[in-house]
Amino acid sequence: MALNTAAAAAWMADFAAQVYHNVDLLTDLDRQIGDADHGCNLKRGTAAVAALGTEGFADARSYLRKAGMTLVSTVGGASGPLYGTFLMRVGGAWPKEESAAGLGAALRAGLEGIIQRGKAKVGDKTMVDALVPALRAYDAAAGDGIAAALMAAAKASAAGRDSTTALIARKGRASYLGERSAGVQDPGATSMTLLIEAAARTLA
Repeated sequence: MALNTAAAAAWMADFAAQVYHNVDLLTDLDRQIGDADHGCNLKRGTAAVAALGTEGFADARSYLRKAGMTLVSTVGGASGPLYGTFLMRVGGAWPKEESAAGLGAALRAGLEGIIQRGKAKVGDKTMVDALVPALRAYDAAAGDGIAAALMAAAKASAAGRDSTTALIARKGRASYLGERSAGVQDPGATSMTLLIEAAARTLA
């Protein structure tokens, strides 16, 4: 699929659908180590993004930047600014022509935005634990094309998500629990994996 506005909108629509179908899981995970609002907040925000449509956007860049701003304004808690920053940065670096390297660079720009805003690193039990291995896998497979790279990213993201269960949270509300945060999968890493899996289905 060409990396145009329709593709970007399909990515966001798929993500919104996955959040909708997994809202109870996200809420339950956040109830155990957060304030139980990750699911409902993200559901509200992604629904607003899905409702944007594609009319009036000059290109995928402008669409994704608007999607990011929409998440910032509609998603409460820490996840709104983080996901919003991710999409705004991805939009700003979105390739003008279909290219595995170009898409990878855009996704990495999004990661850098999350790290700058949230100050998290791998091992802190956050969405970064899913996104960093996803992009490493993407880059390693990029020579085989966008589809192969996104599939590799989705698989690595899921593994990163699963790895957060054993971790002790070092960022956000979950960090207040200390060692008691271990044993629960991180909600942010879980929703980030939904986003990467949605990309693999829609942008390939």
